[in-house]
Amino acid sequence: MRTQKHNQGELKTLSVKIEKDVVETVEKMAKNAGIPVDELVVVALKRFKSSHAELENKVPKLD
Repeated sequence: MRTQKHNQGELKTLSVKIEKDVVETVEKMAKNAGIPVDELVVVALKRFKSSHAELENKVPKLD
């Protein structure tokens, strides 16, 4: 994960309010992984996105 670059191309800022303990955990994880917080968040969101294609209407809805 450290050698891969996930946050490439045009960048745009996203400001969100999330629980303090989640922020602290993400910061700790980024530090332990030796990568910037931005990079860790992009990896996490891309994994979530790939697991939930239905939220982008990329799969047929089931009845």
